[in-house]
Amino acid sequence: MTILASFAVPHPPIILPEIGRGEEKKIQKTIDAYDTVMKAAADLNPDTLVITSPHAELYLDYFHIAPGSRGRGSFAQFRAPQVEIAVDYDTTLASLIADDAQKAGIPAGFEGERNPELDHATMIPLYFFRKYKPLDQVKVVRIGLSGFPADVHYKLGQCIRRAVDQLGRRVVFIASGDLSHKLLPEGPYGAVPEGPVFDRACTECLEKSDFLRLLTLDDSLCTRAAECGLRSFWIMTGAWDGVALKSRLLSYEGPFGVGYGVASFYPEGPDPSHQFLLPLLQYQKKQKEERIAHEDPYMKLARLSVETFVKTGAPAQLPAQLPDEMRTTRAGAFVSLHLHGQLRGCIGTISPVRSCVAEEILQNGISAATRDPRFPPVQPWELSDLEYNVDVLSKPEPVADASQLDPKKYGVIVKSSCDERKGLLLPDLDGVDITAEQISIARQKGNIGVREPIELYRFQVVRHK
Repeated sequence: MTILASFAVPHPPIILPEIGRGEEKKIQKTIDAYDTVMKAAADLNPDTLVITSPHAELYLDYFHIAPGSRGRGSFAQFRAPQVEIAVDYDTTLASLIADDAQKAGIPAGFEGERNPELDHATMIPLYFFRKYKPLDQVKVVRIGLSGFPADVHYKLGQCIRRAVDQLGRRVVFIASGDLSHKLLPEGPYGAVPEGPVFDRACTECLEKSDFLRLLTLDDSLCTRAAECGLRSFWIMTGAWDGVALKSRLLSYEGPFGVGYGVASFYPEGPDPSHQFLLPLLQYQKKQKEERIAHEDPYMKLARLSVETFVKTGAPAQLPAQLPDEMRTTRAGAFVSLHLHGQLRGCIGTISPVRSCVAEEILQNGISAATRDPRFPPVQPWELSDLEYNVDVLSKPEPVADASQLDPKKYGVIVKSSCDERKGLLLPDLDGVDITAEQISIARQKGNIGVREPIELYRFQVVRHK
């Protein structure tokens, strides 16, 4: 085993005195824990630091590995341009990881670099590490995250481990990642009840190296909590496949509304009970089967629409067996797609434009999968993990002012008083809890300025989810 240790660490820029200017003292426990683990990392005398970062290049369907022989960056975006970091990349190890990943069927490599500069989630651990060992005495492999599910991140960790072992590199693995971004109302992202719940669950998993639980945390919990580093930790779990660990949670704080945890992991020898890929795949299979089993006819039709079009390029035909209401009712309908708790597409019609609601769903499913300008078209590999929501809309009614709205009960349509621009937002959406926020988002969707006069309409939905 040539992975010597791994460390899960946060990356708040305010932790640097050059940026915090005294505010960093509010997370002194995190600073002390950071110093402890980076000194330990330096004392291990590694050849290479493998760093996984949520703020490196990120693609939905690809793991980006930083190319070239050298990386550099500064904290200029945080008003500290004088703080610079420069490292040499371990090109041999990086290439072997990319090759092993490709052989394992995992899209990974050096393509698609948009910004060669080191990101802050990479530089902050390096800032602490260089207190104890010059950066010109160690090399780095920097890897971004992806939109793939937990099992693919785990497999990438296995690839990293195989490449490290093949070369005999002395490696320290650094999994950079903050926890929830929604812990406190006064924080930059506000607060939701799921924030502390996620942080408690995640830190318990790290403290006990309970990796199967970490890999199967509920998607909706993670999304609501606005977590940052979970996928970084997932890759780390794969690097420790089949290894017993001595794990420790050194600190946890969240005074700025974002969770910061520091944990360490040291190998203690082989342990077949610490192999989590098979139970993870079994868990995912069971979840998918249960999800599909509980779909009603509206959701099944949306699934048929998307899967047929993505696989064949042709629209599906309406099934013979559908409830009469789907064939006789005319209504606007929205189809929403979610992948691992994240929105993957949402398109709909405010008012009916087809002969029945079934036809609305059939067409809007295709549009949600292929024509939502916020996302690339859905790919075949995503189909088995997609979740479907269908909202059937009531007829919109005008309202005099915002006091007649309720984001949990009513959707809203904001129409420009000057022309036909409209923005719509469905009701009861995660993270949209106040009327002003609902109207603001609808304005943005309709490209309507914050000071432009508007007309307001409300509607209700029957949600199939």
